Amino acid sequence: MDILKLDSVKVARFSIRMATSSRTEEEALTQKYKENNILAAAVDIGGSLLDSIPKILESALVASKRCGIIGNNHVEEGALIGATREAIMQVTAKANGLSVGGKIGIARAGEHLSVCVFLSIGLLNLNEVVIGLGHRSIVRI
Repeated sequence: MDILKLDSVKVARFSIRMATSSRTEEEALTQKYKENNILAAAVDIGGSLLDSIPKILESALVASKRCGIIGNNHVEEGALIGATREAIMQVTAKANGLSVGGKIGIARAGEHLSVCVFLSIGLLNLNEVVIGLGHRSIVRI
């Protein structure tokens, strides 16, 4: 896949796919994307959303560094945290004060970094589903 033809919409699709995949699918997708110069990672998350925001940000940061999606510099770290916060804020209205479980999907190709937060919101025996998406442009890798 030509990395120059990957735009923000395509990279967003990769992060959504990572966030909605099973653990087995996640491993296969990560390898497939890597072969096409797309870096990706996913992290399981859960708990009370508002109480979990610092842990979610930390988990996204650690996973991104571990998988080589971002380097150890404040520009890339800030871009990742910003995109993750943006995605979280998109789901907060539905999940405010409720227990959630789900996954963060992260993808980077070229100058595009996308973070997807996919959550199931527990309310008694009813489950609502919500998705948030954040994007940042950073220096091409």
